[in-house]
Amino acid sequence: MAIFSFEAMNSSGQEVRDEIEASSSEEAIQKIRQKGYFPTKVKEKAGKKTVKKSRQEEEIQTLTPKRKLPFSIGGVPRKQLVTFTRQLSTLQDAGLPILRSLQILESQQKPGLLKAIIGGVADEVEGGGSLSEAMASYPKAFDKLYVNMIHAGEMGGVLDIILSRLADFMEKAAKLKKKVIGAMIYPIVVITIAVGIVSMIMIFVIPKFAEIFRDFNLKLPTVTQILVDFSHWMANEYGWAWVLFSPLILYVIWKLVRMSNGGRYYTDMMLINIPIIGQIISKSAIARFTRTLGTLISAGVPILDAINITKETSGNEVYARALAKVHDAIREGESMADPLRATKVCDAIVVNMVDVGEETGDLDKMLIKIADNYDNDVDVLVGSLISILEPVMVVVLGVIVGFIVIALFMPMVSLIQGMSGGQNKK
Repeated sequence: MAIFSFEAMNSSGQEVRDEIEASSSEEAIQKIRQKGYFPTKVKEKAGKKTVKKSRQEEEIQTLTPKRKLPFSIGGVPRKQLVTFTRQLSTLQDAGLPILRSLQILESQQKPGLLKAIIGGVADEVEGGGSLSEAMASYPKAFDKLYVNMIHAGEMGGVLDIILSRLADFMEKAAKLKKKVIGAMIYPIVVITIAVGIVSMIMIFVIPKFAEIFRDFNLKLPTVTQILVDFSHWMANEYGWAWVLFSPLILYVIWKLVRMSNGGRYYTDMMLINIPIIGQIISKSAIARFTRTLGTLISAGVPILDAINITKETSGNEVYARALAKVHDAIREGESMADPLRATKVCDAIVVNMVDVGEETGDLDKMLIKIADNYDNDVDVLVGSLISILEPVMVVVLGVIVGFIVIALFMPMVSLIQGMSGGQNKK
């Protein structure tokens, strides 16, 4: 038998903290409910097991060693994880034991990282561990948000519902990320092709014209001289290498700067202040943290723990620091709306909806509605960005091509005029 400390709500809605003796977390939850409480957090106290139980656990650990994972770059693809989560939710809704569900899903998977991880989770569950603890051992597939959601589902006895919500959450988050990345692909491809074409002109075409101009001893106009000098730098002074490797150098510098908390904060702040692109990043971050927080609260995760998890998975240091301030204020007894308003990182509509959600007791639903609204705003902004970028890129490319044409034809006109003037004298 083990001792479990728990937090629960009584029939009056007041928080209760106590300890209970049980052989497993499931039995502890049943005993807590028999007392008329609604458990929100159940945790086994360290060092309270008997010697007999500890020896049993040691035997289980020796019988169920952690599986060796196949080599892979990165983690489990999000699409595979969503499919697994959805299927596990369906099997749990059908009433199958969790171990049997994991074994079925493992047998259905193609050989790879996810199959090995599911097998490892099944082994740990079979050895007596909980699903959330087993998943926490495999961060390549299950992040902190995922593990805490599963833990909340286990504690509340609603694992099938939590898994379904998790799948919905991951699908919407992936869809939003895909929209933002898709908006960036078009201009990046066009700019890359344009830079490549201009570089070829500078390296192979302009030097031919420069030879012609030297053969005729022409005095080059300033515009043409600038073009010829730039072409010489590109072709003979490794200018092409700077053009080719400068994006990589900037990327490495960017990553190095973002290794520190201060660097992440200032770079995120800089991105947020870029016109249009900053709005997309800002609204995407708000949609992400409100959907994460709403999903965690609806799953029964305590508000302070939910904010901490949301802060760590927000993906934006500006909003992570804002959530940290909100967390500290709530711990001191304040509401969520007032400290969120004080951070000045969210629009007034977000703060007002959070305020209404707190007053009505539907904070989780309000947060999900905010996320849905901001997802739609991101759609509109992405479309606006693409519609603006197209004419801007056309104008920029037109200016570059026009500059090259004018710079080349100005000395050609002088040469033609000189030749025609000589023929007239004759």
